[in-house]
Amino acid sequence: MGGPLIVIPVSALNQWGGCTKDGVIVGGTEVPDDYDRACDVEGWAGIIDVGLEGSGLVLADEPATTCYLSEQNVFLRWLAADSDAEFLEAAKAVLDDPATEWEGCGVWETDGAAVLLDSAVAGADLAVEHREQGGLPEQALISVPAGRWSVRAFHKTGDFPWVGVFQLLSAS
Repeated sequence: MGGPLIVIPVSALNQWGGCTKDGVIVGGTEVPDDYDRACDVEGWAGIIDVGLEGSGLVLADEPATTCYLSEQNVFLRWLAADSDAEFLEAAKAVLDDPATEWEGCGVWETDGAAVLLDSAVAGADLAVEHREQGGLPEQALISVPAGRWSVRAFHKTGDFPWVGVFQLLSAS
């Protein structure tokens, strides 16, 4: 398994089931598990239910290295760059260009801090060491303010470097 990535509020994390043997992809059933639902997101990003009251922000496509810049409320996905500086400059160019053709990806609501993780991993398993590889599953605590966020995304490809940008704009 691997990707897509998902951002889930800490308060809803234990309600995320990830990939299970009872789902469509692994189990061959007709009942989708949480991982199946994340994989079904079309476009660069989307919002899906987590548990009864939460929602998760799926950063679709590939699970490439992704970071969050809290001062700008943006997730950046490293697609192809020769250096950190080149990667950040490409992202800044996307954000500063009024001609950027953003894709609207829905409204995500969070009650505060969230975790970025591989959608195949169950929230309850983030504290469990891998049996074979050792270590905990990859995860990152995201300090996102509580609120309703309009999500828009753009992937810059073509001319090098390549970068994915997922921006959160206040929807209140």
